[in-house]
Amino acid sequence: MIYLDNAASTQLHDEVLTSMMPYLKEQYGNPSSIHRYGRLARKAIDKARKQIAELINAEPSEIFFTSGGTESNNTALRGIVLQKPGSSIVTSSIEHDAILEPCKKLEEIGFSVEYLPVDKYGLIDILELKNKISENTSLVSVMFGNNEVGTIQPIQEIASVCHEKNIFFHTDAVQAVGKIPLDVKKLGIDLLSISSHKINGPKGIGALFVKKGIEIDPVILGGGQEHGMRSGTENVANIVGFGKACEIAKSNLEENFSVITKLREHLVSKVLNDIPHSRLNGHPGHRLPGNAHFTFFGVNGEDLIIKLDENGIAASTGSACSVHTQKASHVLQAMGFSHEEITGSLRLTIGVYNTQHEIEQTVDVLKNVVKELRSVSPFKEKYSFN
Repeated sequence: MIYLDNAASTQLHDEVLTSMMPYLKEQYGNPSSIHRYGRLARKAIDKARKQIAELINAEPSEIFFTSGGTESNNTALRGIVLQKPGSSIVTSSIEHDAILEPCKKLEEIGFSVEYLPVDKYGLIDILELKNKISENTSLVSVMFGNNEVGTIQPIQEIASVCHEKNIFFHTDAVQAVGKIPLDVKKLGIDLLSISSHKINGPKGIGALFVKKGIEIDPVILGGGQEHGMRSGTENVANIVGFGKACEIAKSNLEENFSVITKLREHLVSKVLNDIPHSRLNGHPGHRLPGNAHFTFFGVNGEDLIIKLDENGIAASTGSACSVHTQKASHVLQAMGFSHEEITGSLRLTIGVYNTQHEIEQTVDVLKNVVKELRSVSPFKEKYSFN
């Protein structure tokens, strides 16, 4: 298989697995215990917290472990706004469901939510953000890089607007951390969500960065782990693996960014040149290095995924987290796409293990598959290869 669905999940790095094994077998102590086993587990967690903090230029004390990006997002939203009953949240219309669904629930219990529109590239408008913020706004949450089309938002500008209004700014950076340079201090970010399995770490572990001095009401209560921010016995092995994944990502960041960007540019160029009636979606420049999102006119995206899978290529039409809902992409709808443009979409996301040869093979297969599907399409004459 050629795996080009790295936005959904990534292959576990060998060094990450090696780092985890002792904490799955020999070092199985509870980190809250005061005996030697417990102390060794606590030391491992402290090391991982530092590794994660260094990747985003935060302090270790500002990193709190969660079960993943979804919990981090929920904790950021609920932990801030529930302190101010009846307040307002400003977010974008193209957020992940891990932001949009908590927002809906908060609306049901008396909070208001302002949704920022986006342009055809998926970018918000800073002036519109300023207009949406009111005296009642308690939090702005705008994702760093979109999980479907890869567009990167003007994060530093957004943070600056929030701070001028004395409002906290949260960003879902699940798709960005470890893939592009990211400095929370320089960018002015107050809260930031991270997920391990997007950067070649284990699933089921993530983190929330909370800038020092910001108080959050915990969502999960119990024994007071994570300084009371997230109770429950820590998943030591996964935390260790997460930390190691961040350490590897930091050491290879510049090289990976360059290599993956070149592979994406080559992929985009070949697709647009070799397959007529195809289009790249998202911002052409301000986008995540590994993301290539296309529309193939006259083709159904789900049929395309099935055919690619039959030919040994793993791809997707969009977010893996919302595929079970069988609904049209809210991201593409917000960008003004027609039904035809949405149904013909395909997302190919490149990771650290992909090669130039795989890209070449993928385009060859994709060209044949699109041609085959168009030959039986009602629009075959309109979108033929001739």
